[in-house]
Amino acid sequence: MKKKKGFKLRTVCGENIIVAEGRENIDFSKIISLNESAAFLWKAIGDDVFDAATLADKLTTEYDVDRDTALNDVKAMIDQWHKAGIIDL
Repeated sequence: MKKKKGFKLRTVCGENIIVAEGRENIDFSKIISLNESAAFLWKAIGDDVFDAATLADKLTTEYDVDRDTALNDVKAMIDQWHKAGIIDL
């Protein structure tokens, strides 16, 4: 998987928000808000290709969470990111 070009993480009034940059990505009908751990993962992957296992490993390193829980949470997050149109599978 990989992030789609043109989506950047910004902090607005203390909230982590994915914003679209460039005219082709502008759609003001959706605001994508990320919690702390999702924002951590968004930053951690940069422009690299990633998979669920890699993100789960990053979560277990950064947070006090077991591998199975991290993997389940990451899979749900990836599904949400895909539905929001901010990643390519």
